Order: sequence, then structure tokens, then C-alpha cells
Amino acid sequence: MIRSEVFSCFVFYAVLLVFKMYVIAVLTGQVRLRKKAFANPEDALRHGGLQYYREDPYVERCRRAHHNDLENILPFLFLGAIYSLTGPSLSLARLHFLVFFICRVLHSIAYLLPLQAPARSVAYTIAQIPCVSMAVQILISVMAYA
Repeated sequence: MIRSEVFSCFVFYAVLLVFKMYVIAVLTGQVRLRKKAFANPEDALRHGGLQYYREDPYVERCRRAHHNDLENILPFLFLGAIYSLTGPSLSLARLHFLVFFICRVLHSIAYLLPLQAPARSVAYTIAQIPCVSMAVQILISVMAYA
């Protein structure tokens, strides 16, 4: 049983973020099928022929959105878990987790629609603030043991 309120809050947002990554992965697959643009020749052969072994700009956009999630959400999962162990207040921790979550959702929306610049960059940049804050607070809390 999870007894820490901060860690429980983190787990809530972490699971939502992982779910969001699954949604982007499934969306990428669905777009591949709809656009008939397959990354592997065996998939193209199964769906109509080697002419469908090709790239599509929107499939690539979906892939980049998913790749960007991997680059940003995985570090958040590590930082958030460790940060939860440092004893932050629930309200401050929730703010960190919520800001990151909202910005990552907005980033994905801006990537997939696509929204006019700088929407995606702003969402990305704001999402980095809680990550940097958590990293600094983690380092401060363990600095004496280094």
C-alpha cells in the first residue's frame, strides 16, 4: 500500500503520462494504417505491397511526438519518484507534477495538430521548469552525502 501522499500524487500523474505515451503510440500505428506508410517491408507486403514501404510526413510527425515524450517523460518519472522521497509539501509537489503533465499534454496536442509556433516550444519550456526544480531540490537534499 502506498502511504505517502506525495508519492501517491506522483504515481497518479506518472500513470497518466505513461497512458498518454501509449495513446500516442497507438495513434502512430493507426495513422500508418490509414496513410499506408509502413516502416518495414513485411508490413507493407501484408497491407498491399512494397509501394507502401515508405515514409509519410504525418506518420513521421506522430513518431517525433512519441520520441519527444520518451525523451522528456522518462526523466520526469525518475526525478518525480526521487523527489517524492525528499519530503516536499504535498501542494508544492502536486504543482510540479500538474504543471509537467499539463504541459506535456499541450505539447502533444501542439505537435499533432500542428499548432502555430511557438505553442509547442512554450509547452516544452514550461514543462522543464518543474523538472529542473525537482532536480535541484534532489541535489540539495543529498549533497551532504556526496
